[in-house]
Amino acid sequence: MARLKEMYQTELVPQLKQDLQLKNIMEVPRVEKVVVNIGLGEAIQNIKVLESAVDELSRITGQKAVVTKAKKSIASFKLREGMPIGAMVTLRRARAYEFLDRLINVALPRVRDFKGVSPKAFDGRGNYTLGIREQLIFPEIDLDKIEKVKGLNVTIVTTARNDEEGRALLAAMGMPFRK
Repeated sequence: MARLKEMYQTELVPQLKQDLQLKNIMEVPRVEKVVVNIGLGEAIQNIKVLESAVDELSRITGQKAVVTKAKKSIASFKLREGMPIGAMVTLRRARAYEFLDRLINVALPRVRDFKGVSPKAFDGRGNYTLGIREQLIFPEIDLDKIEKVKGLNVTIVTTARNDEEGRALLAAMGMPFRK
């Protein structure tokens, strides 16, 4: 079992139940899924960038990445419907907790001049989205094979009913929020 999931079940559930004044254990917010996404506009001209992004995303998450395609044609961007423009991975259950554990304890502390993540990036329903400027903070990436530094988005979908519950869940898991 993932280390973070084990800690969640043994320590965090009783603590969150008490802190949020919930009556039932099933009301305690939990991580439903983690979606990691890379958007690559330059994949229109250079398909190799997309292939390297899929490979790196698969290496970071431990699960094969899916190529995302354009839904609409945009003439000013020379983009046609169905063209590949990004890559994404959806992690659930143990893999989601494993990725979050590595993100919180290994990757985020490696960011230069890191002061914490913004506590305002919640969507109103307890889900949190984090933008990462470069994929180099993950130890799985081999620096010698990097052609281009790419950013990625990490969306943490929770069962929390509001932002306060989602913030309490992620803070209890160790997410380093800015003061």
